[in-house]
Amino acid sequence: MIFVEATRTPGDGRLILTGQLGEVMKESAQAALTYTRAHAQELGVDPKLYGKHDFHIHVPAGAIPKDGPSAGITMGAALISLCTGRIVRHNVAMTGEITLRGKVLSVGGIKEKVLAAEQAGIDTIVLPKQNEKDLADIPPYAREKLKFVLVDSMAGVVAAALRDGAERKGDSAGEA
Repeated sequence: MIFVEATRTPGDGRLILTGQLGEVMKESAQAALTYTRAHAQELGVDPKLYGKHDFHIHVPAGAIPKDGPSAGITMGAALISLCTGRIVRHNVAMTGEITLRGKVLSVGGIKEKVLAAEQAGIDTIVLPKQNEKDLADIPPYAREKLKFVLVDSMAGVVAAALRDGAERKGDSAGEA
């Protein structure tokens, strides 16, 4: 499991990425920010927000390099949480890639990711609908213990991962 943090500071709309991210994760972060900008109105975000702030995404874990197309929806959820004030649920883990239109794409390593989340005390896993077939590989004890939410769009991710209402302002974190 990795954690994704997002914060904003006064600025002019730049995206700042830190945490030893590879090119694929940098592209996922940019796609996530572009999605949130493009869908600001339906997300309930003032579009002017993006021109007044810089957005910083950090994936902490010291000097461990991180790359791969698996954290796009997590970065998207963290940014949407940040911009809307809706809190990411603490019991949710997620994995999946995001397109500019908000489509959620399949990823690999589902069994390993689900088992790591279960061991960490997570009880709800948001997965790409295209990965539904991979649930057969999850041991029965874990399948019975966990709730799986299969999504094909960022709207589904937001519904599953973020609490209702603007419950706080400020920083946000998501889990992958």
